[in-house]
Amino acid sequence: MSVRPALAAVLGGAALLTLATAPAHASSPALATGSARIAVPVHAAPGESVTVDTVGRLAADGTVTLTGTYRCTGNTGPVFVTSALSQRDPRVRHGIGGTVARCDGTTHTWSNSGQVSGETLTPGTAHVQATVMELRPVGLVPLPVFHATADQDVTLVQG
Repeated sequence: MSVRPALAAVLGGAALLTLATAPAHASSPALATGSARIAVPVHAAPGESVTVDTVGRLAADGTVTLTGTYRCTGNTGPVFVTSALSQRDPRVRHGIGGTVARCDGTTHTWSNSGQVSGETLTPGTAHVQATVMELRPVGLVPLPVFHATADQDVTLVQG
């Protein structure tokens, strides 16, 4: 098996594990920053965080773009910021891209884009879960380690 399909399989499994173990719509306090509100992480290691901007973009072709910030430290394997979106049914989540993360203790921005299958998204309210996840080498198989998770209601706008 080549590296890309293997990595995709591991990331997919980790994303499913994240969705299976995370609360569907956990409440979290939010902070105001200018015109956008960002979520305070629901789960995070000390000094680590991930936020989701309250506005997501929905292109004419159905591509969704979600953004936010993250901060992480202490990784030994590759780290990613993943995001999942639900709109009509909170039990149905769609993975929206993944970004390679740099865990150097400083705050960075992330942006994930993707299209969903099986559902047509519309402008309006949606729910996003973002996770900073590391694939830590343990024996032959890298195992997911979660650095931070945040849940945020967002508004999808055309654009």
